[in-house]
Amino acid sequence: MGDPSVRTLLEDIPVFPRAVGEPWRTGMDDGIAGPWRAGGPVDAGALARPGGSQRAPDRRERGAGLAAPPGPAVFADLVDLAPAAAFIRDRDGRYLWANHAYAHLYGTVPQELVGRYIEDFDTPAEADRFRALDQQILTRGTPVRHTLRYLRRDGTTGRAVGHRFPVREQSRTCVAGIYVDITDHLRATAQRQEAEENLSALRDHSGLPCALLSANGRVVEASVAAAELFHLGLTDLVGRRAHTLLAPEPRPELDRLHHRWNSLIARRTRRVETTAVLVDSLGLQRRAELHLTTIGHCAGRARHVWAVITHQSLAHEAHPPLTAAQIRILSLLAQGSSNSDIAASLNLSRQTLDYHLGRLRRLLGAATRPALVARAYVLGILAPHAWPPRSATAAHPLSTA
Repeated sequence: MGDPSVRTLLEDIPVFPRAVGEPWRTGMDDGIAGPWRAGGPVDAGALARPGGSQRAPDRRERGAGLAAPPGPAVFADLVDLAPAAAFIRDRDGRYLWANHAYAHLYGTVPQELVGRYIEDFDTPAEADRFRALDQQILTRGTPVRHTLRYLRRDGTTGRAVGHRFPVREQSRTCVAGIYVDITDHLRATAQRQEAEENLSALRDHSGLPCALLSANGRVVEASVAAAELFHLGLTDLVGRRAHTLLAPEPRPELDRLHHRWNSLIARRTRRVETTAVLVDSLGLQRRAELHLTTIGHCAGRARHVWAVITHQSLAHEAHPPLTAAQIRILSLLAQGSSNSDIAASLNLSRQTLDYHLGRLRRLLGAATRPALVARAYVLGILAPHAWPPRSATAAHPLSTA
């Protein structure tokens, strides 16, 4: 394969554009003499003139010292071993040259291709199509960039993108082509798109409020159920900072949630189950069970967190946080303990217990013991799936605090 064909093939190689330095310089500027001449020794005295003045070499002087450009053999080796499949055929469909990547598509080596015809390796239908493409290039006389389908060795259909163009080879006009197989890339793209569509369908039709949060706590995506939970439009919820959706009290609970969030982002843990008090656009609060799971990471940090709400309490007006003693009283009531048993368990007098019960009835809007227990569950004060009854914020599943 002659040098002009190799250079033409390289010019049409289908790669992404990159920054290119200055062209190789082979000549010398007649106005430059002395140590800067190509091949000449470097005179240190010429760099430090008497009197301390120094002169940096200009661009012409720097360029004159570069080596000569690589010869045709280097270009031939480059194309021969390039990962892009390349070939040259004459107008009769006979292979004059092919590189290793092209021969690999047919399960052979370049030497087995040269001198043989398209029909020796492709089905009649494929051969007719490739001949038609070759004839189109010979007729037009200009390069064409296109995507084509071809039959792979395993019987599946492949896709390739590249250029087909005319070249001069042995005083004849021939057809050259250079292509990159994009089959796996397209398949991966299609699989990713399908996965995203399935995830969107699951997110929007599962009925679970869920949201994708960025590492800095901003809502990136959200389900319709999540928007309805906060009485917001979906476009109003996306882009909002997550901390604006949390009730400001109780503070220790917020600090604990922030600590767990930081552990997720730092990838000290990948999954967290916790609870939080949410506040909607109407100012109503509700306690929710949150499942937080990290996805993606960069430089040791999680990029996103999926937040899924699996259980939520009844929405209610904000009320003062209950004391530990009041929550313990509610858990004992839910367990079926009598007033005397509760007073003895907490070392309280009957009068003190009656005071706490009366305050709980006013705070929770419940007139009877059963109503107190029911309100404690629907408001998310007591854990819904625990026995014996315990606080929804208890640090340990067996804790009664």
